[in-house]
Amino acid sequence: MEDPECKIREDDKIVIIKDKYPKAQFHYLILPKEDILNIWRVKIEHQDLLTYMHDVACYHAMPSMQRLHLHVISTDFNSPCLKTKYHWNSFTTPFFLHSQDVCRQLLIDGKIKKISPQVCTNHLNTKLKCHKCSTEPKNMPHLKRHLLTHIGKCKP
Repeated sequence: MEDPECKIREDDKIVIIKDKYPKAQFHYLILPKEDILNIWRVKIEHQDLLTYMHDVACYHAMPSMQRLHLHVISTDFNSPCLKTKYHWNSFTTPFFLHSQDVCRQLLIDGKIKKISPQVCTNHLNTKLKCHKCSTEPKNMPHLKRHLLTHIGKCKP
């Protein structure tokens, strides 16, 4: 968070940094300046902060680092760091918690309901499926080749 080479933007509430292991051409993390350990430590008084952080960003259901952070990621998933089924499924299944859903749950329940490790594992072990079409590649090399067919195509 302190490395000036990694910082994209900073203000009094957040720092946006480049992801150390990007899983797409554009992959950033939004971190609050307030020291919040993870998404499960968020309280209702953090609602304004989460709303501030939330646009086009998602949380992992089992965060990989010990600081609250949001992912901002392009959907090309064209990266040498995207190596495993777990990497893929962590961004393309319900394991990837959409910010607006997290904010809504916090507003309604006053906290974020923790997802069980078994449910997270089930999401991460889901068979590979393209996020743009119905293709189900048999492995990561096939998926990565398939993803290249979508790059440059515009949505209708």
